[in-house]
Amino acid sequence: MDLFRSNLCRVRIPEPTNRIYKHECCISFDTPRSEGGLFVDMNTFLAFGKDCVRWNYEKTGNSVYLLIKQTKKLVPEDRPSKKPTLLAIGVDGGFDNNEPKYEETHSIVILPDYVAFPFPSVELPEKVSLAVDAILMAEGAERKEQLAAWTTDKKQISAYAMNLQQIDNGVIVPPSGWKCSKCEKKENLWLNVTDGMILCGHRNWDISGGNNHAIEHYKETSYPLAVKLGTITADLEAADVFSYPEDDSVLDPLLAQHLAFFGIDFSSLQNTEMTTAERELDQNINFDWNRIQESGEELEPIFGPGYTGLVNLGNSCYMAATMQVVFSTCSFYSRYYMNQSLKTAFEMAPADPTVDFNKQLSRLAHGMLSDDNANAATSTNSDALEFFLHFLDQVERVNGGKPTMDPSRSFKFGIEERILCPSGKVTYNRRLDYILSLNISLHEANNKEEHEAFQKLKAREVSEGKVISSEEIVCPRVPLEACLASFSALEQIQEFYSTALKAKTTAKKTAGLTSFPDYLVLHMRKFLMEEGWVPKKLDVYIDVPDIIDINHMRSRGLQPGEELLPDGVPEGGVKSNKLLANEDIVSQLVSMGFNHLHCEKAAINTLNNGVEEAMNWLLSHMDDPDIDVPICQEAQHTEVVDQSKIDTLISFGFQEEIARKALKASGGDIEKATDWIFNDADASVSSDMDATTSSITPTLDDTGLPDGGGRYRLFGIVSHIGTSTQCGHYVVHVLKDGRWVIFKDNKVGASVNPPKDMGYSYFFERFDS
Repeated sequence: MDLFRSNLCRVRIPEPTNRIYKHECCISFDTPRSEGGLFVDMNTFLAFGKDCVRWNYEKTGNSVYLLIKQTKKLVPEDRPSKKPTLLAIGVDGGFDNNEPKYEETHSIVILPDYVAFPFPSVELPEKVSLAVDAILMAEGAERKEQLAAWTTDKKQISAYAMNLQQIDNGVIVPPSGWKCSKCEKKENLWLNVTDGMILCGHRNWDISGGNNHAIEHYKETSYPLAVKLGTITADLEAADVFSYPEDDSVLDPLLAQHLAFFGIDFSSLQNTEMTTAERELDQNINFDWNRIQESGEELEPIFGPGYTGLVNLGNSCYMAATMQVVFSTCSFYSRYYMNQSLKTAFEMAPADPTVDFNKQLSRLAHGMLSDDNANAATSTNSDALEFFLHFLDQVERVNGGKPTMDPSRSFKFGIEERILCPSGKVTYNRRLDYILSLNISLHEANNKEEHEAFQKLKAREVSEGKVISSEEIVCPRVPLEACLASFSALEQIQEFYSTALKAKTTAKKTAGLTSFPDYLVLHMRKFLMEEGWVPKKLDVYIDVPDIIDINHMRSRGLQPGEELLPDGVPEGGVKSNKLLANEDIVSQLVSMGFNHLHCEKAAINTLNNGVEEAMNWLLSHMDDPDIDVPICQEAQHTEVVDQSKIDTLISFGFQEEIARKALKASGGDIEKATDWIFNDADASVSSDMDATTSSITPTLDDTGLPDGGGRYRLFGIVSHIGTSTQCGHYVVHVLKDGRWVIFKDNKVGASVNPPKDMGYSYFFERFDS
């Protein structure tokens, strides 16, 4: 007991607010089932595998650990199977799910000599026993985080449900035989819970669905809630209730009462319609699914370092796909694996390594590039491209000020847009980006005749009530070269104010790249918005070669003999080198309920490229501190920043660009600027990539970015299966060691027929990188 007396001061009894890790090592992916078990530090409550616990002891001096070990129970092969008495799986009395059973043991271990004491034991100090009991009874921090992820996007109770006013207009809804009150549609029908009107839902991109009468009724009346007929059963929580003002599926705790108001006895109804989620799932089971996942092919399983899958604990396939291709690059491989051991990463991390981004990336890299399995969980699917950009932004942020340590720079490049005024004078806009987003030029399809013939066949078959088989489907095939050409193609800019002509005019815009990154990511814009803001996914194939040459896309900047547009202020008072917002784009956004000023800024900051881009910009900048600053004032204040205040923030350890941006956003107040840097999601230099400047001189410096020749080799394909980026599944194919490998979450195999023509994003490596 002398050992305990000398170390008892380092043992803590956890408080309810403490995060306790007891399921997984915070450095590796060891668990209580790993060889050697899991050691829980009884001072910090962090968990460590047997190979990592000594590193923690050497770093912190904490010597007392709770060792948790789980060993598989031996099951006799001749054990008779029990007859189930419960309609359940994996519980006592239920059906056997054949999962192995584990026995858990506990002991107290004191380092550095690994002296072990059994637990429970009356010989242990009371403080140690109380601490162990509290640790074992507490819910692990890992589990809490998983539960938080799963509950984040569950249906919420509608704010309109509890006080909903229903109109007594004598409407009695029959148990069947429904049809839309404004047309003859008999499917996809919604009952407005306020007045009992039965109306059809959204029109889908393929002309299926309804005629938008339900949403039109809401716009006319502002009656907020509707329930989908055919989804109402005795299980009312499964009913599909939609809130128009909240723009989401919701729960209505008083749904039974609301339905009874119109004479509906929910207990006698049966499910005859798919809910929105069921429809999304059903639409995902199609030809694309089989092609992308290479279903039906005999895939050779692959194991070993670099071929480790990521377990999908929810809809985390978008993360898995992104991480597999990112860590296949030399820049991330070197930064987080080859040049940084787990021990070094742990020693450089703060006291709690679970909150250190670089440490956890190193942990992930060693898990993926060694023989471990890594886990990630989330309850809702997300856009792999959106996650990729967010991930690189975080990597850049935590490596700020250390360009040689920042692997995200290998993806970054400059884009330059040249605008030619009819006066012959020019202006240049520059921005930085991680991806090259390409429109799909359907008019450039190389199988137009075959596709037109298929469309005629489809129309005929549908009119006769027949179903098109997957073998008959003919999708447009567009060469990647045509998509790249559309990026650089000449574009007309309407309503451009020319300071040379002192009038609005039509200018010509072209675009190019100022640098060629080590890794070029091409994003194919397969998702479009149709009327009514119904997302449409283009059924199109992209013919992508293994090698591309984009040397012709390099922008050269201001050329000899070119003259820049002069500074000037038009009669309206707005700086003349600022693009004016396209009124068509602004009016469409305003009709959706957005603020007029915000819509103008969105159009200007996306160079009037279209409603979809403007809306995306608007949604991601709604919380900007200067979003309500009038455009004319915004232009006047853009460069007025006190250099002494910038120097003060630099002395705090911030980068000059971030300091300047923070002071602009906070009106020059140093204290507010500091808070903005720590609390604002856009407090990084990289966030400027989202805002396209209209200045006549480049405002973003691409000096020091990787650059080289324009020849690239394809090495990664991220494919999406589903009707929306928010549902479906992501699969990634990566070229490794001269062969294509398919990663489907935790399954890894040699690819037989990689779907090069079906990618959502393509990853290319520069030949001389």
